[in-house]
Amino acid sequence: MGTLLPNQRNYHYLLEAERAGIHKPILAALYQAHASLVLGDGETGLGISPANRISLEQVNTFPAQVQYGANVIRSLTESLITKGWEGIDLWNASHGCYTNKFLEHVAQGYAPTTSETTTARLEACDLEALQQAYFADLETDGKTEKLPQNLAYLEQALITIAQQIPHCYMGLTHQRDAILEMVRIWQQLDTREQAIAFLVPTEQLAAVSEDESQLDVPLKQFVRQISDNYLGYPYQRAALMRMTQLWRQLSSPAVAISSLETNTSPEENLSIIDPALIAFVQRLSSSYQGQGSQRNALTEAFRLWYQLSSRATVLEKLGIAPEQLTVKTTDHKELVHLAAQLDRELLKFVRRIPIEYQELEQQRQALIRLVQLWRSLPTKNQTITTLLEDQKHLDAPPQPGTIIFPRRPESWTPSNIQLFAPIIPDGNFTWAEATKGGTQMPPNQATVDAIIRIAKLAQRVRERLGRPLLIISWYCPPKLNQAIGGVPDHRYTIGDAISFVCEGLTSSQIYWSLEPWWPGGLGRYKKFPYLSHIDARGYRARWLN
Repeated sequence: MGTLLPNQRNYHYLLEAERAGIHKPILAALYQAHASLVLGDGETGLGISPANRISLEQVNTFPAQVQYGANVIRSLTESLITKGWEGIDLWNASHGCYTNKFLEHVAQGYAPTTSETTTARLEACDLEALQQAYFADLETDGKTEKLPQNLAYLEQALITIAQQIPHCYMGLTHQRDAILEMVRIWQQLDTREQAIAFLVPTEQLAAVSEDESQLDVPLKQFVRQISDNYLGYPYQRAALMRMTQLWRQLSSPAVAISSLETNTSPEENLSIIDPALIAFVQRLSSSYQGQGSQRNALTEAFRLWYQLSSRATVLEKLGIAPEQLTVKTTDHKELVHLAAQLDRELLKFVRRIPIEYQELEQQRQALIRLVQLWRSLPTKNQTITTLLEDQKHLDAPPQPGTIIFPRRPESWTPSNIQLFAPIIPDGNFTWAEATKGGTQMPPNQATVDAIIRIAKLAQRVRERLGRPLLIISWYCPPKLNQAIGGVPDHRYTIGDAISFVCEGLTSSQIYWSLEPWWPGGLGRYKKFPYLSHIDARGYRARWLN
């Protein structure tokens, strides 16, 4: 396998630290402190050697060294607790790290007992080297993740959020997963299945596999016992940290730590019901029957969505004169016609919602009100409750309906680009392809025109080759081009160059097909035999790099 890159090693550290409920920097420190032994995959290990039933082959790769290294730290911690160590002996809460006293024991190595079948031997190492590597990795993580300098608040914050969770638990999938993961780490188990088996009797496991909501009661019971059983051990803190991260659906433990500095409430943000709201909206077109209550619900949602002052203003915005729908109107056919016109406009609005929804509070409240009126519910809270129930059953959400795109402008400018629209009428290349999904937008009209210019020519290429082009790169802003070491004033920075591959064709085959007529630059690459380059410069240029 060869020597791994630092970020690749760090990935293994994070994975196993998360599984074992230990502090990740200790694994990085063991790697640095045990830098002599070469493994079967060409890497160096963490000082892990065979013990009991664990053979040399089982610990002769870097991933295995990290796995068993994590097991060793977990077993060492447990053995010290058995000997009477308290949380304060193992963990420095203010600095968020292991104590020097604990690091001394790690440096001395660890020999597992015969009953520890998943723990190998840890060889002794130099204490100073271990400490330096441990605190260096800790400092790097702190800077990278922008952690607070003082973590004294963290322990109480974790206890506080755990105490409130039973009252906020709604049986949502991510909530169940969060508590279950906490149980797993707290009980020092390796798998989700083991955690479930710990919570319920064996005879109930089959039923739980069919319906995991049966775990809700034992999960809440377990959380209620946390504050009474918390002793400040590192694995207990890790369990609560993992629960907080998953409960709040955050990207990393570090983000969870930062979030607890100012907020210890487990109450869910209303954004949690967004999938249920959108799923509800996507069903409306097929379930709309033109009933007065349904029409009223859509009209009110439209008013709140656009923050309009009255129903009359809504009608005007929909292209209907309000006076046409007053009680003075007696022509039944005209009323039916106006109602049908109103229905068409309201349903157009409904179909646009999944595209236009930007998670703004006014938009969310408009949709909640829509659900409330549609379902004839008396209060907003009851409406949210029904949406939370919907959320639990969204394993197979409905397919999005017909998407209504904005009208194509007469000419493209930097301010009116529509990402999924073809660059040229009836063409195959979109602005999303030209701008890397909208992340590299053209800054001026000259760049827009250049992109259009090459899009017209690329369409001819596609038709000549008779198959799609897979775009590798198109427009690249000058600063980004410079940052990645590109040639200054390259055609990609102008916008009229494309690199692409074409399924089933080598770049030479493409070159031979395009060479006789292509008016601009046409290139191939020796190292990349399937990659082709075309650009719309004003003269013919050919090359093989």
